[in-house]
Amino acid sequence: MSGAAPGSGPCGETAAELPSLEEAVDTIPEAGKKSHGEILKSSALIGGSAGLSMLLGLVRNKVLALILGQHGIGLIGMYSSIAELARGIAGLGIKSSGVRQIAEAVGSGDTMRIARTVTTLRRVAFYSGALGAVLLAAFARPIAHASFGDYERAGAIALLALVVFFTDISEAQAALVQGMRRIADLARLSIFGAIYGTIFSIAIVCWLKERGIVPSLVCVAFMSIVTSWWYAKKVGIKSVAVSLSQVWEEASSLVKLGVIFMTSALSMQAATYLIRRIIIREMSIDDAGYYQAAWALSGMYISFILNAMAADFYPRLTGVAQRNPECNRLVNEQAEVGLLMAGPGILGTLTFAPLAIVVCYSSEFAPSAGILRWLCLGMLMRVISWPMAFILLAKGERKLYFWSEILSNSAYVALVWAAVKAFGLAGTGIGFFGLNVCYYVGIYIITRRLTGFRWSRESLRLMGIFAPLVAVVFAAGYFLTTWWAAVVGLLITIPASFYSLKMLCRLVPFERLPGPAQKLLRLLKFNVGTG
Repeated sequence: MSGAAPGSGPCGETAAELPSLEEAVDTIPEAGKKSHGEILKSSALIGGSAGLSMLLGLVRNKVLALILGQHGIGLIGMYSSIAELARGIAGLGIKSSGVRQIAEAVGSGDTMRIARTVTTLRRVAFYSGALGAVLLAAFARPIAHASFGDYERAGAIALLALVVFFTDISEAQAALVQGMRRIADLARLSIFGAIYGTIFSIAIVCWLKERGIVPSLVCVAFMSIVTSWWYAKKVGIKSVAVSLSQVWEEASSLVKLGVIFMTSALSMQAATYLIRRIIIREMSIDDAGYYQAAWALSGMYISFILNAMAADFYPRLTGVAQRNPECNRLVNEQAEVGLLMAGPGILGTLTFAPLAIVVCYSSEFAPSAGILRWLCLGMLMRVISWPMAFILLAKGERKLYFWSEILSNSAYVALVWAAVKAFGLAGTGIGFFGLNVCYYVGIYIITRRLTGFRWSRESLRLMGIFAPLVAVVFAAGYFLTTWWAAVVGLLITIPASFYSLKMLCRLVPFERLPGPAQKLLRLLKFNVGTG
C-alpha cells in the first residue's frame, strides 16, 4: 500500500509494533482472573475482520447468483466440498495439531521447541499437500462420476488439485500465527482472503461464466499462500538446523494428534459432501443451490464468534487445560460472551430471512428462506456447545474427540437423509438443527465426566432468556404472515440487542474501548465495566 513504512506489511504495520514471544507467553490467563475482556478483545478483532468478510461475501454471493443462478451456486458448493474433502485427507490434521503444539511450546517459553515444531510443520505440509494433489488429480474421473453421475466435470475436479496443494501450505503458515496468538495478524489474513475471494471470483466468473468457478478457487488458494507467508515471516522464528531424527520425532507427534483431527475434520467434510450429493440425487443441482445459499447466510454472522473461539479461545484454553476449575470457568465465560453476541444476530436473521435471501441472492432463491430459519436454530446450539468441545482438544483427549466427531457427523448425514425424505428441501435445515441438539447433549455429558463441568448461573440465565425469544421469532415466521412476523421479530430483536450490548459493556473496562465507542456508550448512557 502507498504510504506504508519501509519494511511494513500490506497493512502498513511495522515489525517493531509486533509482540514478542515473552509477551505471547504472558497472555495466558492467571488463575481466578476473569477473561471476559480477553474474549471480547479477540472477538472484536476476529469479528471486525469477519464483518468485513461478511460484507464482501454478500457482494460476491449477490453477483455470482445473478451471473450463475441457483445451478451455478450449487456447483460452487459441490466443488468446494470436493476440494475440502481432499484437502482434509492430505492435510493430516496438522494445522490443528500444529496450533496445539505451538501453543504448548509458547506456554513453556522454549523458543527452540517452537522453531523445531514450525520447521517440521512446514515440511510435512508441503509433502502431504503435494501427495493429496496428485491423488485428487489421479482419481478425478471416478470422483466426477460419484458426484455428478457422469465424467463431464473430471477436468475441473483435476484442477482442484492445485487448491489442495496451495491451501495445505497456507494453513500450515496460519497455524503458526494462530498458535502464537497473534490475533490481529490472523484477522488480517481473514480480511485479505475475503478480498481475494471477492475480486477473483467475480472477475473470473464474469469472464468465463460457469467454466470460471474452479479457476477462481485456484487463484484464491494461491494468493492465500502469499498472505500467510508474509505474516508467518513476521513472527520471527529462528532458523534452526533440525536433524532427521528430530524431524521424525516432531512429525510423529504432529501426525499422531493430527490424524485424530484429520479424521474428525474428514468426517465433517465427508458429511458435507454426502449431504450435497443427497440433495443432488434426491432432488436437483438447483436445490443444492438453495441449500448452499441458506448455508452461506446462516454462517456469515455466527462465523466470527466461532472463528474467535478457534483463533484465541483454543490456545488460551490449552494453556490451562490441566487445571479443571480454570478450564471450566473459561468455557462458561466464552459461552456467555458467545450468547450475548450471537443472540441478536440470530433473532435478526430469523426476522428477515425471506428479505435477506432476496437481497443477498435473488427472488429465484426464495425457497432458501425456510432452510435458513432451521439453520439459525442449529447455529445457536453450536455457539453453546462449541466451547465445551474445545475442552477435548485442549486436553488432547484423542479418542473422545475422535468418536464424538465421527458419531455426530454420521448422525448428521442420517438425520438429513431422513428429514429430506420426510420434509423435502426444508429437511436439510431440520437435520442440521437435530444434529446440534444431539451434539449438545452428548458433549455436555462427556465434559461433565471429564472435568466436572457445569454451567454457571449466568450462563443458564442467558440461555433462559434467549432460547424462548428465538423460539417465538422462529414460530412467528411459520404461523404469521410475512409482515406480522417481521413486526414481532423487530419488537423482540431491538430490545434484545440493547440488552446484549449493555451486558457486554459491563464485562469490559471502559478505558479499553475505542474513542468512538466510548462516546456512543456515553450517549446511550450505558454502564461499562471497570475491570
